[in-house]
Amino acid sequence: MPILPKTWTDLIEFIHNSLCNKENLIPEQFPLDTSPLLRRDQFCGMEFTLFGPRQIRLNAIWAADVNMIYFYDARGVRYEAVKLTDSVTGVPA
Repeated sequence: MPILPKTWTDLIEFIHNSLCNKENLIPEQFPLDTSPLLRRDQFCGMEFTLFGPRQIRLNAIWAADVNMIYFYDARGVRYEAVKLTDSVTGVPA
């Protein structure tokens, strides 16, 4: 069972490693981009994008209101959903 993140830094690291593991990528070689998600001008989550080799693009969405992470493969198909048990602290909203 993976160690679930409790801080913003842990969340980024968890998502980055999870996306890299999906395609057997080395995290140090492929940075993770983040973009805030807004609903009616209110922060509601974050999109994480990893650009791999050969135009591979993997995504994860953290839905802050339900504290879930949804992982998407290079075809845009959701392959995993992780429910976080604790609130994430230190989120830059």
